[in-house]
Amino acid sequence: MVSRVLVAMDDSEMAAKAFRYALDVHADAEITVLTVVGEPSVFMGKATTIAMADDPEKTAEEYAQPVIDRAHEIAAEYGVELDTIVKTGHPVRQILNQAGDFDTIVLGSHSGTLADHLFVGNVAETVFRRSPVPVTVVR
Repeated sequence: MVSRVLVAMDDSEMAAKAFRYALDVHADAEITVLTVVGEPSVFMGKATTIAMADDPEKTAEEYAQPVIDRAHEIAAEYGVELDTIVKTGHPVRQILNQAGDFDTIVLGSHSGTLADHLFVGNVAETVFRRSPVPVTVVR
């Protein structure tokens, strides 16, 4: 039985679809949404801003807040409580760092951004191959 589900979520429609899937399929489970704000890079202005901030953790949470707000709105549609985690860094690394605390991971197949495909690689594929727990990739 699945009792703890980790949903990796960004601001894409695919991530929202994956979250809804998790809420439908794992209705009795405790669901946690993980949002990862990227690590500093010449390609990622937002992440560099976070790294240069006086309080990087607070700045990361501010950047992640729209995703967290959307997750809470979707959870409210289902009448469920929601735990959230905000991390800074590489999405694959942060998802896999959290994986051991959950029974399964649910994530969208891609966020649809060109940067993901060119610079980050396919997060879903890498998590799927390396995760110590079962992974559901939603398309």
